Amino acid sequence: MDDAHASREGIEQALYSLLPTGLAGVDAARGRARLRTLTTLRWLAVGGQTAAVLFVNFVLGFDVPLGPCLTVIAASAWLNVFLSFAMRDQVLLKGWEAALQLCFDTLQLALLLGLTGGLSNPFLLFLLAPVTVAASSLRPRYSAIIAGMAIALAALMPAFALDLPWYAGSSLYLPALFEWGHFAAFFLAIVFFAVSSVRLSEDEARLVRAMDAASVVMAREQKLSALGAMAAMTAHELGTPLATIHLVAKELAGDLKPDDPHHDDVRLIAEQADRCRDILRQLSRSREAEDIVHANMPLSSLVEEAAAPFKGLGVSLNVTWSAGEDGEPRIPTIRRSPEVLHALGAFVENAVSFADSHVKAAASWTDKQFMVTISDDGPGFAPDVMPKLGEPYVSQRGEAHLHGGDMGLGFFIAKTLIERTGGRIATRNRTPPRKGAIVQAVWPRSALESLESERMQINGPTVET
Repeated sequence: MDDAHASREGIEQALYSLLPTGLAGVDAARGRARLRTLTTLRWLAVGGQTAAVLFVNFVLGFDVPLGPCLTVIAASAWLNVFLSFAMRDQVLLKGWEAALQLCFDTLQLALLLGLTGGLSNPFLLFLLAPVTVAASSLRPRYSAIIAGMAIALAALMPAFALDLPWYAGSSLYLPALFEWGHFAAFFLAIVFFAVSSVRLSEDEARLVRAMDAASVVMAREQKLSALGAMAAMTAHELGTPLATIHLVAKELAGDLKPDDPHHDDVRLIAEQADRCRDILRQLSRSREAEDIVHANMPLSSLVEEAAAPFKGLGVSLNVTWSAGEDGEPRIPTIRRSPEVLHALGAFVENAVSFADSHVKAAASWTDKQFMVTISDDGPGFAPDVMPKLGEPYVSQRGEAHLHGGDMGLGFFIAKTLIERTGGRIATRNRTPPRKGAIVQAVWPRSALESLESERMQINGPTVET
């Protein structure tokens, strides 16, 4: 395995080590809550509960146990006052600390509902609030505890709840079937909202981490580009002083007699200056030393460069190119994009890792678009993976899916880079009886075409004289 391939593997391993992986990593990233957020929500609840109790008692004239209800509401207010003195407003709570506060909120709501009708109270669904907050911000185990607590308290309400407040001197009795139907609706709502919030939060956290990984890759590619440009500039700037050193050393060597003790030292200085000039000349001629953002190259050369690090790894890797329908015979020149190079390299690496014996990278072009198709003779994409291919942390092939291997971050990064350059990705399996997978990247010509090619299309080819 050559240095380029080892470097790519090292970068991927570094990404996986720096970014949280798997469900445990997702939980760690979303297992905290800000104290200010919880206290603000609690103050809103205190205000809303107080207004509702007072409205029902004094405006509607219902017989509400005002003292106990206000006492329960005051407990939430006092908790906020205590927390404001005990902790900083902007502190990030640990998972268990936030879970304890949400358990208190669930208990407080259940007691208030129990004092105002229990399962008959239409405001029963407000018990969903702490469960939803927990599911969207805490680890799944804390969300499950709070959801289970809310369901248990709702199920116990018929045993301790007071009658639903009604006009003084009369009572409203609802059948038990209605109350248990209300409980069933509440139970299903808790399960649905809790599971939905957890899934959406996990997907968002995974996508954020995957996009962070893509940003790390792009930062690395841009840094390499900047180093290449700096190397070219350094080679140019050092050329003149080295030429002066070489000239002076030659003149000194000519003036000194062969038996002079300094003659060999001066000759050595001239030889080393010559060697430095040769090294700088090679840097100036190297494609890698050019400014990678503005460099131009044939489409075929770009595909060859992307595939070069993966040749000689036990699989036959062929690179071909040809004009498609309405495509000119001349190979088009495109901008040498680090995004495209990294993405195509990732697709080739993936194909080589799964191929049985052969991988083909084919470039083609028409008058409207560029295409690069990478195919292999491996097992192909698993049917259950195809609809989700390109999502972060989704296994790419059947074997990886079964054995918990490749989690699809590299494929997601490559797909994201292709889309950022104006292209799109299509994936499919080869038509039986042939086996293997095909990944095709397609760009409109305007997305990658070099400035020289655009000028030629406008002004026509330049004739050399």
